[in-house]
Amino acid sequence: MVGATAAAAGAPEGAGAGRTDAPVLARVTLTVNGQRRDLELDTRTSLLDAAREHLHLTGSKKGCDHGQCGACTMIVDGRRINACLTLAIMHQGAEITTIEGLGQPDQLHPMQAAFVKHDGYQCGYCTPGQICSGVAVLEEIKAGIPSHVTGDLEAAPQITEAEIRERMSGNICRCGAYSNIVEAMTEVAGARA
Repeated sequence: MVGATAAAAGAPEGAGAGRTDAPVLARVTLTVNGQRRDLELDTRTSLLDAAREHLHLTGSKKGCDHGQCGACTMIVDGRRINACLTLAIMHQGAEITTIEGLGQPDQLHPMQAAFVKHDGYQCGYCTPGQICSGVAVLEEIKAGIPSHVTGDLEAAPQITEAEIRERMSGNICRCGAYSNIVEAMTEVAGARA
């Protein structure tokens, strides 16, 4: 319909060609890494974009933007999620932990330290998501949440290589550091056992 007017194309009156509607903004309050953050966001803003673009927490990465790689993994109210697939407004009042909230260079989280020790990273792009997911995976197992490979649904899941690999399967490492990631997670799990 090149050259057709908005009215002729069946658009509502006032919807002129090239006109864009202003975004709908909403106030969102989140507790991010232990700190209350009040934001005014376009209601279409993903949690990942809120963290990266508005809070300048750039550890979580935008890998695929389709929830397939896990580079954007954050811990929200104790559960890991793909932050690229959820809107920030959906998490009003939530407790959010990003990689920046787990530890600092002078005081690493045990999972961060284990990743360093076991070389659980190569290029480092996926590492923040891997670490956040790893922390949450161990909590899932500790809470007794079964996975696809859990053999006995009546018993508490055990921390095994198969459990770790299954639960971490949503976090892709293009460099192939998977065995080192499993070693790091196993060490952290052993420290808790």
